[in-house]
This record gives sequence, C-alpha cells and structure tokens, in this order.
Amino acid sequence: MIQTILLKNRPKGTPTLSDFEFVKEEKNLTPKDGEILLETIYVSVDPYLRGRMSDAKSYAAPFELNKPIYSGVVAKVTASKSDHFKEGEFVMGMLDWKTQQISSGKDLMKVDGEKAPLSAYLGILGMTGLTAYLGLTQIGKPKAGETLIVSGAAGAVGSVVGQIAKNLGLTVIGIAGTDEKVELLKSKFGFDAGINYNTSKDMSADIAKAAPNGIDIYFDNVGGPISDAVLFNINQFARIVNCGAISVYNNIELPKSISVQPFLVKNSALMQGFIVSNYEEKFPEAMQQLAEWLAAGKLTYTETVVEGFENIPKAFMDLFEGKNTGKMVVKI
Repeated sequence: MIQTILLKNRPKGTPTLSDFEFVKEEKNLTPKDGEILLETIYVSVDPYLRGRMSDAKSYAAPFELNKPIYSGVVAKVTASKSDHFKEGEFVMGMLDWKTQQISSGKDLMKVDGEKAPLSAYLGILGMTGLTAYLGLTQIGKPKAGETLIVSGAAGAVGSVVGQIAKNLGLTVIGIAGTDEKVELLKSKFGFDAGINYNTSKDMSADIAKAAPNGIDIYFDNVGGPISDAVLFNINQFARIVNCGAISVYNNIELPKSISVQPFLVKNSALMQGFIVSNYEEKFPEAMQQLAEWLAAGKLTYTETVVEGFENIPKAFMDLFEGKNTGKMVVKI
C-alpha cells in the first residue's frame, strides 16, 4: 500500500490537519528503464513550506491543491533500472510526501549512512547546514572578536549558525523560547549567553546586558518584536541576515513593526534577505567545511525525530509552537 499526503486547502492563518488529505492506494510500483523505486526513510519538515502552501507571490512556486506536498527526503533505492543508482543505496532530494515513489533520479544525491546518520543529510549536512554557513559567511561576513546574536537559536539553522560563529572566533548570544533551550545553547552548542524571550520583561535591555559591546551581526530567523529589540543594540556597520520570519508566517493581518530605516541609516548597517539557492555555486566548499568540522567534533546537532508517516502534518505544525529542538524530521 502506498500512502500520499496532499494539500487539500490553502491554510488561513495557522495550518490545521484539515488542510491535508491522506490518500491510500493498493498498487505495486515498477520502475521503467532509467527509473528507480524509492522507499521514504526520513522526511524534512521546515517553516518555509508554510509559504508554499499559500498562493501569494514568493521565490518558489506554490504547492498545487490536491497534489502531493514535497520537501527534503532521504529514501532507499529498493529497485533500479538505472545505470546511476543501485538497489540498496540511499539518496536525498526534493521528493513527494509518499511512502513509495518512482523517480528518474534527476537532482538526487547519493548519501552514505556510514559517514553520518542518514537524517543528518536533511539537517547539518543538508540545506540546514548550508543555509547557516552561507547566510553567515556571505552576508554576515564575520570577523573574529565580533558579537553575533541569533534568534530561533535552538532551531535547526540557528543552532548551527552559533557554532560556526564560535569556530570563527565570535562571541555568540542566542535567543530561544524556554529556559531548557537557553541552557542547551550554552551547554551543547557553546553559545556564550542566551535569552528566553518568553520570560524577558524587556528584550532590548536584556540584549544590551548580554552584549555590552553591542551587536555586529544579527542572524534573524523569526522577525517580529524580537527583531525590533535587536535593532536598538546594533553597532555601526552591523550586518543583519534575514533568513526567516517564522513569527509572522501565519499572520492573517499585516504585522505592526517599528521602522527599520532609522536604525540602518544611523548605523550604516546592512540588512539583507536570502534563500540558500542564491549561493548554489558555493555548495561544494560549504559542504566540505561543514563535514570537516563535524568530523573534528567542532559541530554538533540536535534533532527532534517524530515517527510515523501519518504524523508528518502534525510535526510540521509543531514547528510554529516551538516544539522542536534543532532539526525536525519524521522517520517513516
């Protein structure tokens, strides 16, 4: 039996289970010449998928209604009629939310479960790690001795950004939503300080206390009031890296926020958004550096692993409540 998850409705505000539809089919799939049969092992759920569920203009085409949703997937080749893939190999790529599927193999990358856990290729050795490394190095342009602050710091990207910055000699402050996450930032990921935005009475003051020399780089994963508070603490020539804005993705009305222009002008600061594919030509060197640091014990990671194909939508929705620590993946 093959199970598939379709986008049934375009969510209004926060997605609900009724926005997804499960389809079950009793059939056997057989690859044709040049094709492979894949069995899904791990599925990546990420905040950016929320944007693709909307039909608003964006950097990527929206998902089609009543068609499968797709994201990063690690799968096993269970049958092959391709010269490029062998039965038993593992691959990673953008694939449908299906338990089994046929693929031509185009845009799939082989991954080695002996060099790293398979789920790591959806996280620290995949788009998560690439996003963290390239956003920080290409826009943040870090220099040893500077101070970096990261929002969503206990999330998949944020936790890697902080570690990379420590490897490059920066002071690193993380913003997260629970005391447990703040402690994890310091004990596991080597952050110098952490701030719990849910218990803070004055975010701007708490940032100033944690960063007495001001903020040189802000790696922003959340947007909203947290990012407003950071602006009051940026230094001259600060760089603000806009990676995501999870705090406003489900807003129905336009969010109210302070005007950023005076802060940017006063401090001659840079604010730039990006998507990781902007730096596709740098993927090989980034992957090599991430793999070297991981092998040397200079990078570590945390995953939140949810089991069961039927739990993919729930795992995705849990992202918006901060129920993940590190990368959220679903094991099938």
